[in-house]
Amino acid sequence: MKTPFDAARLDALLEDAGADLLLATDQDTVQYLTGGYRFFFMAHKYAIGISRYLPVLGYQKGRPETAFYIGASLEPPHQELEPLWVSDITNNQWISADAGRDAAARISKLGLDRGTIAIEMCFIPADAYLALRRELPNATFIDALPIMQALRAIKRPDELAILKQASENIVECMTTVMTTSPAGTSTEEIAHRVRLEETARDMNFEYCLTAAGKRLNRTPCPDFTWDRGDVLSIDSGANLKGYLGDLCRMAVMGEPTRQMKDMLDEIRAIQDAPRKVLKPGATGAEMYAEAFAVKDKCQFRDHIRFFAHGMGMIQHEAPHIEPKGVIPYPAPYQQLPLEAGMVISIETDLKHPDVGLIKLEDTVAVTKDGCEGYGDGARDWVVAAG
Repeated sequence: MKTPFDAARLDALLEDAGADLLLATDQDTVQYLTGGYRFFFMAHKYAIGISRYLPVLGYQKGRPETAFYIGASLEPPHQELEPLWVSDITNNQWISADAGRDAAARISKLGLDRGTIAIEMCFIPADAYLALRRELPNATFIDALPIMQALRAIKRPDELAILKQASENIVECMTTVMTTSPAGTSTEEIAHRVRLEETARDMNFEYCLTAAGKRLNRTPCPDFTWDRGDVLSIDSGANLKGYLGDLCRMAVMGEPTRQMKDMLDEIRAIQDAPRKVLKPGATGAEMYAEAFAVKDKCQFRDHIRFFAHGMGMIQHEAPHIEPKGVIPYPAPYQQLPLEAGMVISIETDLKHPDVGLIKLEDTVAVTKDGCEGYGDGARDWVVAAG
């Protein structure tokens, strides 16, 4: 049976974890395992009635033909137009506890009532988990998150194509807003314009961090304005078909000063440094070493921060390469070799009291021969006439 993901890799990961079955309950995970299916009615919000929508997909190690899907009663028309590869489908749920109970019944039917079940601990509702425990008292439950992180770390060609398009779209949106916003536009209005540009390109807007002038606060605000002579930082995230684009670009209202040019030149040099070593077999530590070697030579090094993290369907997806960043987590790829198909967000910012926030954030994919930047346009100053 053909699956939209690498079933052999998932089987190996389940074997290494000692798991007999993967039980996915997160919408992003279910979308990944179904090859893109996301029930349109509940695509952006899961609360309904007295409970929540909880899609459930069960995958038995080495036996994709026994996979099952439990969905909501309104899903059959969507599945008629977008068929699932799973053969055992039941669309009868709106109560998460009942979804857990029905999943337990499927697991028992497969003879795994005493097996080891990998569940997404941070994504399964408490009532669904309690139903599983009650119905499967002899089963062992382990966390599926490390398994799914490892599976999703290497992107398929179709995933890479979506990530590339998402990145290019976001840069285009940001530069359009930068070059058409008049002097005195609030950062709230700028964020709103970015939202409109992204949704016009069939993307789902997620956030827009916007800093103008000497202010370092990136929260969109009606009282913060972008004025003549000021810098503007736009850091926006939006997803295309479930895959996240997240980039940051810089603009100035009028011509940049010599100091502004020097600052962005240093930022870009640091951003480019990891690409010199980024290829299959390189480690996160090697990337950081290249970036910090350049940073240490910079005039404004005391104001600069460098960070890199994985990209994919969610922010800070695997590969995890920095354990002490904005979001602390175990970072195995600080030392493990990176592989072709992994995608990394590289970001460097400079906060200066006389200028404001200067930042670039790029998306870079590891290829079989090296790396490729996605959405690499506008990495210099975007000049707005005002």
